[in-house]
Amino acid sequence: MPLYTIISSNNRSMKVPSTVSAYVRGWLCVAGLIVIAYPLIGQDQKASRDPLGPPPTALASFFQPPSTLKLTPERYRSPLLFEDGSSVRTPADWQRRREELQRYWWKMLGDPPPLLDKPDVQYLEQQQKKGYRQYHLRLETAPGRLTDDAYLLIPDGEGPFPAVLVVFYDGKTGIGEGKGPHRDFARLLVQNGFVSLSLGSSPYTYYPTPEQCRLQPLAFHAYEAANACRFLQRLSKVDPRRIGIVGHSYGGKWAMFAACLYDQFAAAVWSDPGIVFDETRPNVNYWEPWYLGFEPGRPSQRSRGIPNERNPRTGPYKLLVEHKRDLHELHALMAPRPFLVSGGSEDPPERWSALLHSIAVNRLLGYTHRVAMTNRSGHDPTAESNQQIVLFFQWALQTSQMSP
Repeated sequence: MPLYTIISSNNRSMKVPSTVSAYVRGWLCVAGLIVIAYPLIGQDQKASRDPLGPPPTALASFFQPPSTLKLTPERYRSPLLFEDGSSVRTPADWQRRREELQRYWWKMLGDPPPLLDKPDVQYLEQQQKKGYRQYHLRLETAPGRLTDDAYLLIPDGEGPFPAVLVVFYDGKTGIGEGKGPHRDFARLLVQNGFVSLSLGSSPYTYYPTPEQCRLQPLAFHAYEAANACRFLQRLSKVDPRRIGIVGHSYGGKWAMFAACLYDQFAAAVWSDPGIVFDETRPNVNYWEPWYLGFEPGRPSQRSRGIPNERNPRTGPYKLLVEHKRDLHELHALMAPRPFLVSGGSEDPPERWSALLHSIAVNRLLGYTHRVAMTNRSGHDPTAESNQQIVLFFQWALQTSQMSP
């Protein structure tokens, strides 16, 4: 019987009968790649190819899962498999697979308008703070949509500076004038040398109207973020190659979809959003109509809560689950851009099972130190997790590490 050979984790050949389906053979081949990549996580990078140096010592341990953690990457279909089950073997293959993934996800999420060439902006007021200037803006985030819930913070000095977009329910929280402690990411970042733009938007946003909604709300927020990034790119005080995005909880979902769907973000941090679908966690609630469960034209949307027989899944979320898709496919679109999961109660260490797939994609492309996760016990950010976020952006967006 003819045999199909792949590499197993102990570097011995493993023989698979040729009668096994192409899909299964492809999955086994990619599973071998993931297993091979696992012991290489954390090794020194190839300086000849990678503009990023090793992460700072304080973060280095977060670029690999704990050695005692039992991982189950096989729970997730590898992004290194084409839709027909064949394997991605080269960077050129990955580019085609990446485009395939993008087409699939945009088909699920809706049809975004073209990005704004030059978002309209009005400067409403300004204040000089200690070490930075704060501007209250009226900013265009979509055609015909202006928001006053935007605050631009620029460090004193010449620049150009790296910049980070901060997204949440409201812009004031990011500047330290809103909800809860340790959510003032924009203020914290400007104090550490970043231009920061704190942008708010309600999750209940159906563009252009609920009746004519053309995008799932999370996809629309990603589009808003991409336009806000375009605004930042036009500022003389900002290096347009060095713009990141961060958000917590709902803002973490928003930041994740924006960074994965729009390549102009050079790095990203997602603070405890729930980085995969998980119907055991009520707060990992992508099924809700204000995230991925909206059905335009439906007389009444599903009720809040975990899906069950009386309150079933709806919208694209229903289809994604039926198709056995998950958010690890979006994570893979970040490669080779670096991202950090600032995990809490919704993103415990077990989420490494999904993140291993992004590591495998980066390894295929010749990169390491692109996927990191920190962990805390609670959902809320802490002083420690915020300092880790600052360190990550300082490393990921520093001038010497950017390609010309």
